[in-house]
Amino acid sequence: MDIKERARARVEEIGALPVYRDRHLTLLTDLYQLTMMYGHFRAGRHETRVVFDLFYRKNPCGNGYVIAAGLEQVVWYIHNLRFSEDDLAYLRSLGMFSEDFLSYLRHFRFRGDVYAVPEGTVVFPNEPLLRVEGPIAEVQLIESAVLAFINHQSLIATKARRIVEAARTNVRHPGSTVIEMGLRRSQNADAAIFGARAAFIGGCVATSNVLAAQAYDIPVAGTQAHSWIQSFPSEYEAFQAYRAAFPDNTVLLVDTYDVLRSGVPNAIRVGLEMKAAGQSLKAIRIDSGDLAYLSKRARQMLNDAGLADVQIIASSDLDEYTIRDLLTQGAEIDAWGVGTRLITSEDCPSLGCVYKLVAQQFGDRMEPRIKISENPNKITNPGKKKVLRLYVNGSATADLIALDEEVYDPAEPLELFHPIHTYKRKVVQNYEVEELLRPVFVGGELVYELPTVQEIQARVEEQLSAFSSEVRRHLNPHEYHVDLSKPLWDLKQRLLHEWRR
Repeated sequence: MDIKERARARVEEIGALPVYRDRHLTLLTDLYQLTMMYGHFRAGRHETRVVFDLFYRKNPCGNGYVIAAGLEQVVWYIHNLRFSEDDLAYLRSLGMFSEDFLSYLRHFRFRGDVYAVPEGTVVFPNEPLLRVEGPIAEVQLIESAVLAFINHQSLIATKARRIVEAARTNVRHPGSTVIEMGLRRSQNADAAIFGARAAFIGGCVATSNVLAAQAYDIPVAGTQAHSWIQSFPSEYEAFQAYRAAFPDNTVLLVDTYDVLRSGVPNAIRVGLEMKAAGQSLKAIRIDSGDLAYLSKRARQMLNDAGLADVQIIASSDLDEYTIRDLLTQGAEIDAWGVGTRLITSEDCPSLGCVYKLVAQQFGDRMEPRIKISENPNKITNPGKKKVLRLYVNGSATADLIALDEEVYDPAEPLELFHPIHTYKRKVVQNYEVEELLRPVFVGGELVYELPTVQEIQARVEEQLSAFSSEVRRHLNPHEYHVDLSKPLWDLKQRLLHEWRR
């Protein structure tokens, strides 16, 4: 099989997953996408070729980078983009569109080109995460859905990474892990399923969400709720019943009544009985109270009872800040169950990706386009572009946004400069180049074989290992260099000056 055949087979395999099967999202768009399409169609401009960039302007959560995610959803959506007869009937009922336009939609297929950074790539503000080129009606239609997919999953993957890295600072338990447990607090089913996927990409080791686990072959984790304990005559009997049901994976929730006077003593009693029977108590979970104090006391009680191998899991409104604080207080916690503040990215609930026109065909030439704003941060970078990552001795040194036709020789020194404070300059030599944007659709045909979430998670680890700890730190991270090439900078200045004149 060639790459196109493998790519089609892979997307059909993904389309059979329960999270995609029998779904039809063509009308998952804002009305103004359709009104603009109709306007272009009426003016005979709908085949005009254009280029759009999808990018974000500011890192979320005080982070120094973003982990790109959501491309799988984008690929599935574009690959299956068709207007059904029900879609056309609804659009007809609005009384806004002519029959010849509806006939055009009946035969609609995406025929453009999509270049994207692979999921799991570390990215930075103003870098195109997707570059879409094709007839303006087609490229315009996909904007809203594509933004929704990329915005959500990239945000959750990035938030998850912050939480995972906070857990990894646990010097007492260097293998400390994070389990995603946000289903019940998510903003509906898709946010829960694709949020769990993104959290796994960011480094979580398991999810409580069974459907997400089934769909993406993610390890699933879960034990019992307080209602299980309450439903038995005593806490000890509840623990015994759970042990009987799951002798090889006994994890006991110890805070239903009193952690230190009831929960842990009863868990120790069960743990010793299991030990005598040649079994082992896997862990206890604390879901409330002073987690630092309770975990330290519980750890001592378990150790004193000869159950030093029993792990302690903590949950209860955790995030990276709480985890770091608990660890500075000496908390004895081996694993963290994180829900609300991860699945909703509570402190930074949006990423803010935008989708902007950067080039348009006039005659036989593709001309750069620029959006100008009173806010300098909203002035776009014009032209059809690519993103180059420069490595020196294996370390990511800078990213360069360049015009697509530019060619660089790594054997030649390259001077980089800050795109706003141009006096800030540096020269890189003997560097290696990685082109971040990869072809996904060419002429409407899928040419990209989608990876598994396990492969994407591994890419995150590989990517981050190339960046300095200063870029990766959570508080006041070092600003990684993302520069414009000299030809792109000159083009931008020329267009700005022409507009002023």
